[in-house]
Amino acid sequence: MRHSSHRPMTMLALAAVGALGLGACSDAAGESPTGGGEEIVIDTRHGPVAVERNAQRVAVLDNTAMETVRELGVEPVALPKPLLPREMFADWIADDEIRDAGTHREPDLDMVSAADPDLIIGGSRFDEHTSDLEAIATVIDIAPSDDSPEGYVQGLRDQTLALGEIFDAEQKAEELVAELDDAITRAAEATSGQSVFLAVATGNIIDNGAGRIGRIIEPLNLNDVFASEDLDADSVHQDSGLAPETIAQANPDWVIVLDRDAATTAAAEATPARELMAAQEAFRGTTFMAQDQVIYLDPYFYTREGIQAYTEAYVQIAEAFGS
Repeated sequence: MRHSSHRPMTMLALAAVGALGLGACSDAAGESPTGGGEEIVIDTRHGPVAVERNAQRVAVLDNTAMETVRELGVEPVALPKPLLPREMFADWIADDEIRDAGTHREPDLDMVSAADPDLIIGGSRFDEHTSDLEAIATVIDIAPSDDSPEGYVQGLRDQTLALGEIFDAEQKAEELVAELDDAITRAAEATSGQSVFLAVATGNIIDNGAGRIGRIIEPLNLNDVFASEDLDADSVHQDSGLAPETIAQANPDWVIVLDRDAATTAAAEATPARELMAAQEAFRGTTFMAQDQVIYLDPYFYTREGIQAYTEAYVQIAEAFGS
């Protein structure tokens, strides 16, 4: 398991505090200028940012961090409630003490401000609002990204370890990373070069989902049947033009399905991915349908996308391929 570089950054923070004389009124190394908790420096997507360790009032806007901060014992003061998986976070959604930050498309920054946070955990969805959020409190964006130096999955590890350091819960964070690594190892051992189609159920059709879940198979021994095709990488949001007949002709051994509709559309309006797959006449007789080799990711995977969701996905793959 590769550990994050955040601990060396902490030492840098302590050295910087001493050099600037910020701890002149106290013998406690790393004390913040206001005399509050220890200040550490976290490496974010926008450079190093100094934050107060164990901040008490935290606005969490990054969907990939939601489950982790909860497991680390953090009770947020503001959340983008419409983006939360409804069943998983029913208690937070119903809690009037937690302000509703809206969505990244229709943010309610006044509510974030009214929550009076000490720290705002941003993320890619709220990236364009960073400057406005910085006027409210310290903002960090440590969300995993395909542009991360070592890819999205490593970004999950780094994010988790950083949150563990911020909230003084390193052991729990390391356990979450170990669970991910174990699941990846099991899935990698169970796969042996099989072909796979990475699908997304969006707009009540089956489309190419490689732009959103292609990262899942990066540490595995699987081959995306459309890896060499010039398909729209953002087809998770719109029709790429990939016809069911084209998928059937490629005849992959397996299909992994992201049900975006289930995560973003009212249940009455969305056709479940299983039904969409079964309804495709072109898929009859294909290897993946005939041998029941279709893996359906958690219905809320699209709005989760954190270390827990990926750990579960790798466990699914390991069990399906190992059976």
